[in-house]
Amino acid sequence: MMAGARTSSLLAFVLLAASGIAYAAPDMGQAVRQPTNWTAISMFALFVVGTLFITKWAAAKTKSASDFYTAGGGITGFQNGLAIAGDFMSAASFLGISAAVFLDGYDGLIYAIGFLVGWPVITFLMAERLRNLGRFTFADVASYRFAQKPIRVFAASGTLVVVAFYLIAQMVGAGQLIKLLFGLEYWIAVVLVGILMMVYVLFGGMTATTWVQIIKAVLLLSGASFMAFSVLAQYNFSPAKLFQTATEVHAKGTAIMGPGSFIKDPISAISFGMALMFGTAGLPHILMRFFTVPSAKEARKSVLWATTWIGYFYILTFIIGFGAIVLVGTNPAFKDAAGALLGGNNMAAVHLAKAVGGDVFLGFISAVAFATILAVVAGLTLSGASAVSHDLYATVFKKGNATSENELRVSKITTIGLGIVAVVLGIAFEKQNVAFMVSLAFAIAASANFPVLFMSVLWKDCTTRGATIGGFLGLATAVGLTIVSKSVWVDVLHHPAAIFPYASPAIFSMAVGFIGIWLFSITDKGPRARIDRAGFEAQQVRAETGIGAAGASGH
Repeated sequence: MMAGARTSSLLAFVLLAASGIAYAAPDMGQAVRQPTNWTAISMFALFVVGTLFITKWAAAKTKSASDFYTAGGGITGFQNGLAIAGDFMSAASFLGISAAVFLDGYDGLIYAIGFLVGWPVITFLMAERLRNLGRFTFADVASYRFAQKPIRVFAASGTLVVVAFYLIAQMVGAGQLIKLLFGLEYWIAVVLVGILMMVYVLFGGMTATTWVQIIKAVLLLSGASFMAFSVLAQYNFSPAKLFQTATEVHAKGTAIMGPGSFIKDPISAISFGMALMFGTAGLPHILMRFFTVPSAKEARKSVLWATTWIGYFYILTFIIGFGAIVLVGTNPAFKDAAGALLGGNNMAAVHLAKAVGGDVFLGFISAVAFATILAVVAGLTLSGASAVSHDLYATVFKKGNATSENELRVSKITTIGLGIVAVVLGIAFEKQNVAFMVSLAFAIAASANFPVLFMSVLWKDCTTRGATIGGFLGLATAVGLTIVSKSVWVDVLHHPAAIFPYASPAIFSMAVGFIGIWLFSITDKGPRARIDRAGFEAQQVRAETGIGAAGASGH
């Protein structure tokens, strides 16, 4: 009852804030921002109110740590597949990939293909083993036969760094979108998204987050389908005619149909592709979703459905990007006095919505983009909160003796902390392309989380020392090279030139991670190493058969 009362008061607060924003909007800013779009605001409000009622319903069901982290393990494979797709098809996918295609054409395809090809890795190597070995976080899997403390400290560190980079992209997309449509200052928009995200996670946990993600996936797939087919309809459903027109009107001409504008050298191309492919299998908020289903069979089904929806969606984003070239890039109504796209290039898909469906469809797509951001941010925050409360607090500090109530309390405090960090970073990285910021999160996940998960599950000689040191080496290398690359060193810290010349650190930092795990494992002769190696057979039996794994009731 108390949770319901708190949610009701928060619902009233958010509605009051939204009404205040709506009335204040026309008075704020100069001509750079769009006039207030009342259709979009109405649909935003509808979505926010609907999801807050879902949160109120979920709050009544969220009684234990298991309910908070994994919805009690009661989500079906089909539902979880849609939720995974909703979690994965982020603002970076929708706004960022279409913006990359709008700017560089063919080069934007590297995002779509890279994001997609990681899913077979999860399907055949990870999904079933994850569900059979873990309970709440991927650290449960990585530490199954190892000493708990060092592995969980590493896993929590890797999770929080990936979550921080991923959150930046979502907050930037949200800030630009609301600034464009509401006439709000960018920082106010980012703060509002942070508040809403905290409400979903604090009160509804995984149950609310899952249903927000499912609703958002259905809306996004529907809206993107309508947009892509509306573009193709203008060219008799001939992609060739669309591409030909795009090359005629784009400033780069036929160059947009070939690689080279964005990724300028082979090492960057390979490294970038590796980050997107293997990073998918190391994203903590995606891996966490496999613990919400009751069995390994449902986990496999989740991945099958998720891959289907995600693959279809990425085909649509490519058509949307080229549609924006011909319908938005040639229309002065979508540009400011200097000839730049209103709201920045990340808003190319949003402008295309107005071009093909007018203000009503613009309102719908804007609300969907907002839903996309909130759903992903909620999933990210939940995975970060669980890393702190379950991996660090309950297992490392309390040595497994924490009560469910205390663990939940730590989760909620962490959620507030992550919300504040997300807002601060979102404001600092305002000018970045959101898809590129997410690619950096993927590079870190591919260099730290994936090697440890892969080697701990599949290599019998892997030890606690090897996994911990190798994981931290991969993490430190990826973060270090990211900081001295152009995206941070030049664009954020404003140094004249980048120290690291390539677009992604993954090819180097992944190698450091894997070699570190191998080297420090084979040279490990201590008594703990013998225990680690001896435990592999039992781990393999459980991973492959599920014998001894907790079902829904065991959560």
